[in-house]
Amino acid sequence: MISVYNKTHYLIIISSLFLFACSSPSQRYHISQDHGPKKDVDVSDVKDAVPKNEPKSKYGNPKTYKVLGKWYSVRNSSKGYVEKGIASWYGKKFHGHRTSSGETYDMYAMTAAHKSLPLPTYVRVTHLENGKSVIVKVNDRGPFHDNRIIDLSYAAAKKLGVTAKGTGAVEVVAIDPSNYRNQQPYQPNIKRASALQAYPVKPHFKLYLQVGAFSSQVNADKLHKRLSRMFKARKIHSEYASDQNVYRVRIGPLASVADADELSTHLNNKGIPTAKIIID
Repeated sequence: MISVYNKTHYLIIISSLFLFACSSPSQRYHISQDHGPKKDVDVSDVKDAVPKNEPKSKYGNPKTYKVLGKWYSVRNSSKGYVEKGIASWYGKKFHGHRTSSGETYDMYAMTAAHKSLPLPTYVRVTHLENGKSVIVKVNDRGPFHDNRIIDLSYAAAKKLGVTAKGTGAVEVVAIDPSNYRNQQPYQPNIKRASALQAYPVKPHFKLYLQVGAFSSQVNADKLHKRLSRMFKARKIHSEYASDQNVYRVRIGPLASVADADELSTHLNNKGIPTAKIIID
């Protein structure tokens, strides 16, 4: 039996149940575990979500919640939220199931899951590799895979060109529903071979694995030396971020998200569990 001390505590428990229902098991984000429709579906006519002012959902918005042994915090507001990182997607395995907000997940709708944004929040997601951009409604919690910042519906991921690889480098920008038509989409700097080429030859960004960030240069130097011994063939960077007053230690640039994931797992097994994928 669960003791309920007050109404607030009760709501947090109920919200957590929704979160667990939508987020487990821990491997849900691997393409081998989840999948899209059996036959290819044309989603080109699926329209972007239309941002509108809505009250926060009664469910899925606790101040903090715990999934798979890790605690997460929910932001009070989405205002000013901008982040670059890796997007994943989820499909048929959760199609028709209830999301953390209480809405039913529709893999053919323009929606997404996020760990910390208030539910609902509307965001513009831009694929940094090809410049494609969509607007989605965040109505679910996730992804709870390390180094993923947003989990897209199948339709949104397919429109962005993410479904083939399973992941993609993206920028996520929260939208102000009262002024979103005046907000210009992010335009990534993409190098193309010619004006006629539809997709980029080489994305103009680099992928790194940030292994540590310290206020002390001494600690950063210690980690740098340790990583240099572990990865003799890898480039290890130490730099001072003056705007944040921290010394950062990174490995890279890396060839792919898979490479970053493999390195992150190796570091975790060596007792260094905080590696984070960074896009510059």
